[in-house]
Order: sequence, then structure tokens, then C-alpha cells
Amino acid sequence: MKLMSSPAGAAVFGVAVWQLVVWISGVPHFILPGPWRVVQVAVDSRALLAEHALVTALEVFLGLLIGSVLGGLTAIQLAFLPGHARLVMPLLIFTQAVPVFALAPLLTLWLGYGLASKTAMAVLIIFFPVTSSFFDGLMQVPPAFLDLAKTMGASRWQVMRRIKIPHALPSLASGLKLAAVYAPIGAVIGEWVGASRGLGYLMLLANGRAKTDLMFASLIVLAGLTVVLHKSVSLLAEYLNEKSELGRVSH
Repeated sequence: MKLMSSPAGAAVFGVAVWQLVVWISGVPHFILPGPWRVVQVAVDSRALLAEHALVTALEVFLGLLIGSVLGGLTAIQLAFLPGHARLVMPLLIFTQAVPVFALAPLLTLWLGYGLASKTAMAVLIIFFPVTSSFFDGLMQVPPAFLDLAKTMGASRWQVMRRIKIPHALPSLASGLKLAAVYAPIGAVIGEWVGASRGLGYLMLLANGRAKTDLMFASLIVLAGLTVVLHKSVSLLAEYLNEKSELGRVSH
């Protein structure tokens, strides 16, 4: 029972169900390949998968880095200027109503088929979660802390740096964990619209040639990349939470 509740146990159970469905249904491998066939293709095509995975990983990393920095700076600016926040936040919420697929062709047209359009796509899809989460944290500081800082004559920047930002770090961490899941989605959507490299491009290429096993292998590599990224960001989130606790204790 303990094994089945772990990620490894869940993965083993999922693969077993997958193989069972293939055996029972007798479906052709070009429609639903079995796990062992996918593993064989992944091993045989490891160089190809690694080449395209590195491209997607770079797009995701740059998108996550740029989007997180822009989102964090925007949240701080909005917290500094609450009047602007009442104008800007509804606009940011409205942008989330625009389908991501509708923006991908425009970005490809404006920025080309290379790295820039895929990175921009990842930035757009994670900018709002980071900005919104961090901004909410900055605006939810207990009033007693702010009153004490005002009594001690702290400037607005000192209040922001020593009280609001440390207090909002857990909220920023939550936004970053969401961003780690969304960033690969943005990059792959951009690759589907127009690209010559990347896991999304490889999936389309394999699908067009009826190589479903290679498409599954690409999908599994992408899922693995997302899991590693999410785990790395979760470790960063734990560090930010620790910094937040230390900041509260020291102040």
C-alpha cells in the first residue's frame, strides 16, 4: 500500500494498466503501442530525443526565468502603486481569457520560428500566475506590521524590502510552482504552431509518419522534463519559505 501511494508506485501501476489495455484490446501498435515498444524506440532514438529535449528545455528555462523576473517586478511595482493595480490587474485577468493557441501564430509571425517565439509563449503563459500570487502575498501583510514600521519611521522601500517581500515569499513560491508546470505547455504549443526543433515538433513529425511509439516516447520525455523542473522549483520554494520564516523571526 505504501509503495502504491508513492510516485514510483503510481508510475508502475499506470504502466501496468497501459500494458493490460494493449493486451486485452489487441489494438494495433500504430494506434496504441505497448510500454515495452515505447521503451525500445526511446532507447533506439535516444540521440534524437536528447537533441530535441535540449531545445525544449532551453525554451522552458528561459521562459520560466524571464517570466518569473517580469512577474515578480510587476507585482512589486503594483504593490508600490495600489492605484495602478486597480487599473492593471483587470487587464491582466482579461488577457487570461484569450486562448493561448490564438497568440501562438502571432508570436511566430512576429518573432519567427526560432527560440524567441517559443520563449515568449512560455513567458506569456506563466507571467500572470507569478504576478498574481506574488501581488496577493505583498498585499496581505498583517496591518500590525505596517503600523509598527510606520511608527518607527520606515520608508516605503524599507517596508517593502524588510516586511512585505519576506512575508510574500511563500506566495511567490506557490506561483513559481504553477509556472514550472505551465512553462512546458507554452513552449510545446509554440513548437506545434511552427518550429524545426523541439519535442513538440518531434511529436508532430512522428504523428505525421504514423510513428505513434516515437510520439509516446517524446511525450514521456516531456513529462519527465516537467517533473524534474517542478521538483527543482519545489526545492527553491522550500528555500524561499525558510527565508520567509527567518525574515519574520529577525524582524
